[in-house]
Amino acid sequence: MVRTTKGQKFLDFLAQPKKFWRTFANIGLPLMFVGMFVMVFIVAIADYAFISQIQGGGLPEPGQFHQPRNILLIPGVNDFIPLTWGLIGLVVTLIVHEFSHAILCKVEGIRVKSLGILLAPIPIGAFAEPDEEQLLGKSKDDKPIDKKIATRNERVRILTAGVMANFVTAFFAFALFFIVLGAIEPSGNILITAVDENSIAIDAGIEPDMIITQLNGVKINSGSDFAIEISKTDIDSTLSLQVIKDGTTKNIKMPVQKNDFDRAGLVIGEVVVDSAAQDAGIAEGAVLQQIDDTRVLSFGDFVGFMNNTQKGQVVLVKTFNRTSDNCELVNVTLGAYPGKSDDNRGFLGVSQHTGGGMFFSGITISEFPAKEYLHALRSIPSMLNGLTGWFIIFTLPIFGFGGEGFPGFGDLLINFYEPAGWAQPLGIWTFWIANSALWIGWINFYVGLFNCLPAVPLDGGHVFKDTLSSLFNKIFKNEKKSEQISHRIITVLAVMIFSSFFLIIALPWIFQL
Repeated sequence: MVRTTKGQKFLDFLAQPKKFWRTFANIGLPLMFVGMFVMVFIVAIADYAFISQIQGGGLPEPGQFHQPRNILLIPGVNDFIPLTWGLIGLVVTLIVHEFSHAILCKVEGIRVKSLGILLAPIPIGAFAEPDEEQLLGKSKDDKPIDKKIATRNERVRILTAGVMANFVTAFFAFALFFIVLGAIEPSGNILITAVDENSIAIDAGIEPDMIITQLNGVKINSGSDFAIEISKTDIDSTLSLQVIKDGTTKNIKMPVQKNDFDRAGLVIGEVVVDSAAQDAGIAEGAVLQQIDDTRVLSFGDFVGFMNNTQKGQVVLVKTFNRTSDNCELVNVTLGAYPGKSDDNRGFLGVSQHTGGGMFFSGITISEFPAKEYLHALRSIPSMLNGLTGWFIIFTLPIFGFGGEGFPGFGDLLINFYEPAGWAQPLGIWTFWIANSALWIGWINFYVGLFNCLPAVPLDGGHVFKDTLSSLFNKIFKNEKKSEQISHRIITVLAVMIFSSFFLIIALPWIFQL
């Protein structure tokens, strides 16, 4: 813990526009109650789902989401929070939250005894320590207090200031993030997922995780584009590839041999159980090269052929086995589409490699929908008029759009995009700004919501307790009795809320013992 009494004059300076800060904190009160309702609703839904699973005779298998470390918003500890960007977001969150408490203390005439941070070994917490006797109106030894005591309204403003600051910071950070997204464009969709050992591609300097942007001077936007340009290439010629990796563009020359074409095709990612393909002995990982007289170099080639087949039709399938380095021919009787009795098309029973993998000259490529993914990110603000948009914002780094999570533009994802327009001169800084803004916004939003929970020692707990005391005092006309009742209610709520968190995390592990 690092504690200091310095900075008092700076706080006095910041607190000078007192009317502004009081208005700022007053606006935060209804926002806190909205956040309080949202968080209690989320806890209730989680409890209901958890109890329903128990009544159904089972519990979720303990996994990454049940790890205690992943409940804490600590970069380097939480698996979902990257160290660098998470640390930037956490530091900004702590500063704006605690400084807001301190500034409102100064505005309301409450002494700030010290400011500090908690280190272990990175900042994991911060605090502004007000004079508790002044803030709460209670002395440790029950002696009379001979200094100013905060009124209930003043105390509520001090407590809501931190949450309000988090929400405002989150708003501006997310606004910056989506502005920067508007200045980012896809640079390519074709990812090299694997390179065979001892292949010509390895010797030419081709590596996994490279993005192919051009082939023989032609821009490549899809697997079909790649297949078309490959089909135009002559044997014993040279391929000219433009690739991107780690933000660096390279031009690579690679010789083409006859057996490169003999082995090229579409990588089979999965064979459906009890399908025509399985009955014929076609295996996962094989390269689908040809069906009857149709050459298959892309998923489009495969779909185009299969759309013109009928169930019961016999086709000749040619595959390449990369393990034995042999081509295999087999007659296959196409089956019927499962669950589609009115569909007369034939069903082979194979699916493409993830992303639509194509194999050529020792290279396996997959197609990533870079344009569609960017469009989905850009469309989030337009979805905030419904629950879906807020759910995406709340879970973006964890679930993303399909359970994969979006932690920002990482080492791989950044290769699919490039700055455009006004951001072009910024280069790599464009993505650093986007990542920083994303994590500053998300952590501030999350911390603000969590602090709204009506559970002491959280800010929401203290505010809810004061609100209850005020309501009960109007009913009973007895300050002491009102305090006692509100204290009991808030204690029960705190026990229920924190017990819910503990049981949801701990029980799946306990039942595994």
